[in-house]
This record gives sequence, structure tokens and C-alpha cells, in this order.
Amino acid sequence: MTHTAQTTTEVETPSSPVMEIGDIFKILPHRYPFLLIDRVLELERKKRIVALKNVTFNEPFFQGHFPEKPIMPGVLIVEAIAQAGGLLLLTEVPNRDELLMVFTGIEKARFRRPVVPGDQVRIEVEVLAWRMTAARLQGKAYVGDKVAAEAIVTCRLVPRVIGSGPAESREET
Repeated sequence: MTHTAQTTTEVETPSSPVMEIGDIFKILPHRYPFLLIDRVLELERKKRIVALKNVTFNEPFFQGHFPEKPIMPGVLIVEAIAQAGGLLLLTEVPNRDELLMVFTGIEKARFRRPVVPGDQVRIEVEVLAWRMTAARLQGKAYVGDKVAAEAIVTCRLVPRVIGSGPAESREET
């Protein structure tokens, strides 16, 4: 029997997700408590990604949102959509260690149902437009087969080094 290498277009089987958390750490700069992607199930280069977020009661935002009825903030679900899209696109950027992908816009955000502790959020993101420095992505977050949230996000690559962007171009005194 011949073994073939994993391709970048795959559907998860219980033993072989496309990316585990260690692989995600190598691409995204986010860390706990702000990393909102736990696993990648599918990745189709420059086109589509499917990722998972396991929501637990231990998430720090549940302490205040809301203590008697914990609900994952919608803005964090949109952030998870953006992180999944960033993960997809940063795999195509050879010098990604020198850059950050930042939000430049959120459009048509809709929140359909609450996400609560114990939910597993499946995030599906499709590329609407992509250039090496910017992208427009459409994402949906599902719990089971129901849409919990959806949004179109735009993002841009910027230098990671402090002092190399326009806001830092002022001289120090």
C-alpha cells in the first residue's frame, strides 16, 4: 500500500484534520485568550477554509458576558471568522513572520442564534476577492447545522515591526 502526502484540499476524518493547534500557532500570531481557532478541517488554497472553535465555560469572556447566562460575544464570533480567513490567506504569504493581517472592515454582520458553553462552532470562510496585500472574505459560523453568525470581512497585511507603519513615522523627541 502506498502512502500519499496530505494535500491542501481535504475533508477531516476523526484522525486527520488538515491543521492541529500546533500548525495554527506557526501561522497565526494570536495566543490565549484571543486565539479563536482550535482546528482546521478543510483548506482549499486561496478559496475556502473550514475551522472549529470549541467553546468552553472556562472562556474568560463568560465571566462578564453574562455571568447568569453565558453567551459568546458576537464580535468574537466575527473575530473567529477573520482568524480563519487570515489562516487561509497567510499560508500563501512567504514572509508572513514580518506581517500582520488586520481588519479593515466588517459588513453585513448578522447574529442568528447564541453560542454558549459546550457548543462547537464550525467556521466556513470563502474568499470573495484576494490580492497579496488585502482580501475580502465571506464567513459563516455554524452550531450544528444552524447559522449562528455571518459577516463579510475585509483585511489587509501590514508590517509587524513597530515603527514601520505611517502612524509611527513621527520622530521621537
